[in-house]
Amino acid sequence: MFDLAIIGGGPAGVAAGVYASRKHLKTIFVTDDWGGQSNVSGEIQNWIGEISITGADFAHKLKEHLKAYADTFITIAEGERAVAITKTEGLFSIQTNKNTYTAKTILITAGAARKKLPVPGAAEFDQKGLTYCASCDGPLFADMDTAVVGGGNAAFDTASQLLAYAKSVTLLHHSPEFKGDPATVEKVLSNPKMKALRSVEPLEVKGEQFVTGLVYLDKETNEKHELPVAGIFVEIGMLPNTSFVKDLVKLDQYNRIVVDPRTQRTSIEGAWAAGDCTDGLYHQNNISAGDAVKALEDIYGYLSMR
Repeated sequence: MFDLAIIGGGPAGVAAGVYASRKHLKTIFVTDDWGGQSNVSGEIQNWIGEISITGADFAHKLKEHLKAYADTFITIAEGERAVAITKTEGLFSIQTNKNTYTAKTILITAGAARKKLPVPGAAEFDQKGLTYCASCDGPLFADMDTAVVGGGNAAFDTASQLLAYAKSVTLLHHSPEFKGDPATVEKVLSNPKMKALRSVEPLEVKGEQFVTGLVYLDKETNEKHELPVAGIFVEIGMLPNTSFVKDLVKLDQYNRIVVDPRTQRTSIEGAWAAGDCTDGLYHQNNISAGDAVKALEDIYGYLSMR
C-alpha cells in the first residue's frame, strides 16, 4: 500500500517525486522512460538552471535527481507503463504492463506526444532542422528562414516566437481558413517578416546533413513548390497519454485531463494531474514541473487531513 502513485518520468513526475520524498510520502513511481518529449532534443536552452543541455543529458539528470532523493520513500518502477487505473472503496489500483500497485492517491504526469509530420524526410531530419518545440529549439534558428506547419493557436504562437529572431517565417496550412483566434492571427500576420500559405499540403522535407527546404502542394493550382528554409516547426496537434484513465477522470475534447488550475485536482477525489497530459493553457518543462509541485503540496495536505 502506497500513499501516492506518480505516473510518468518527465519533469512533472520527477519534480513531484522529489517533493514526495522530502515529505516522507510512501510513493510508487511508474515510468516507462525518462525526460518526456525533451529527451530527443538536440539542445534545451530554457530549462532554468541549465544554460544549455541535450535532451539525453536532461533525461539522465532527472533520473539521477529522483534517485538521489528516493531514500526509503520512493519505489521506482522503471520500464513499466500504466495500462489501467481503477478506484474501489477509496483506493486506486494501478495496473502496469508488469505489476499492480495500490495507492491512496495518484498523480498523473504521463505527458503527451506531438503528432508527427507524415511526409518523406520528416523522420530523417527530426532534430536536424525539423522540430516540434519552438520554445526549446527556436533560438537556434536566429537570422534563418523558417517554416511553421499548422493553422491553429499553437502554430501562430510558434510563429510569434520565431518572429523575434528568425529572418523570416512562412506558415503553411492545409485549409482555406485558419483555426487560430482571429485577433492572434491578424496580429501575427501583420509582421513584415511573416507570410502565410493557405490550402497547401506538405509533401517532403528536403536536406543534406540538415534541412534545406520543404516541398508542398498548392491544392488550388495542383502545383508543387519548394520553400527554402533551414528550420521547420510542426504544430499539427498533440496526443495526450491518457487512454489508461479515460474511464476514470474527465477529459476534454482533445482527451486531455481536465484539472483545477489552482490545485491540479481532477474530476475524481484523490486524483491529480500535471504537465502535458492536462488541459493547462501552456505546456513547457518548467510549467509542468511547477504544476506538479503545486499538485504535490495539495496531495500532502489532503493526506494529512485523512
